[in-house]
Amino acid sequence: MPEPSLVPPQRPAKRRGRLFRLGSALTVLAAVAGYLVVQYVTSGAGAPGCTVVSGRGDGTSYKFTPEQASNAATITAVGTGRGMPQRAVAIALATALQESGLRNIEHGDRDSLGLFQQRPSMGWGTEKQIMEPTYAAGAFYKHLAKVPGYTGLPLTVAAQRVQRSGYPEAYAKHEPDATLLAAALTGQSAATLTCQGSPASGTAEAAVRTGPGAVRAALARDFGRDALDLAGTEVGATAPPSPRPASEATARIVTVPVPDDPKADRAGRTERQRGWQLAHWAVANSSTLHISRVSYAGREWTAGSTDSRWRTVRGLGAAGAERAAGSVRIVTGR
Repeated sequence: MPEPSLVPPQRPAKRRGRLFRLGSALTVLAAVAGYLVVQYVTSGAGAPGCTVVSGRGDGTSYKFTPEQASNAATITAVGTGRGMPQRAVAIALATALQESGLRNIEHGDRDSLGLFQQRPSMGWGTEKQIMEPTYAAGAFYKHLAKVPGYTGLPLTVAAQRVQRSGYPEAYAKHEPDATLLAAALTGQSAATLTCQGSPASGTAEAAVRTGPGAVRAALARDFGRDALDLAGTEVGATAPPSPRPASEATARIVTVPVPDDPKADRAGRTERQRGWQLAHWAVANSSTLHISRVSYAGREWTAGSTDSRWRTVRGLGAAGAERAAGSVRIVTGR
């Protein structure tokens, strides 16, 4: 005769209650997951993000944040403004990727700060200066230019000659991404940098610093006021007649003419390359400056879309595209 069990049998009511709670939890999780998917699809792939692709069409790409894009564009503009070659820009970008992840951070090893983790105690400048990306980039290029034959050195060696890091081989792993970024941000590769998602609203204080005036100030900050004056930047209150949406008729426009003059570029680049650098710079800064549309050379990028590719402007034709290559058109506001 079997012995009686010491464990009392579960009551059916308890089992049903446990199953009910499990089912409720799964329902809640499914609802949350569904909500997140909808938000992801309808808000431009969630949080804004940027992508740079290879101009060779080999499928190589690099994804990064709007903050990183803006800092990379500044580093590049400072470099080309000093007449530094594309290789120098790639070295600078790889260095910033390793040192700070292309973020202007306020901390680091000992007193290291900023994009390049430069140290005030080592003569790189004051804390305030180092935390200014244009100053930090300029200081890096100033030291790089003193490295004999740096363009022919391995990237990690050239970077180490400037940084004197405790990890001299660390820069090498960033070379592919930095080279890709440098090609786009110097304008060597056309229509290869995009950002998606709506421009960030930011704080009320930040919103005041947007619009044509903010774009012009940012251009002068990164490219230098002399270069901006040479380009003859124009700020308009209304857009010229075009088949644009009616809502853009009162949009704020910044037009940056690109002079067809090799002397206008210390790095010796063509007009198209200078134009694409400006166009990519505008896209990279679209989140912070509330830039909604950028046009150049018959191509156009629009913010707030899940597909932020550069698209051909319809109806321009070859002649129209050639005329459009004479200036970069930046639309601010939503």
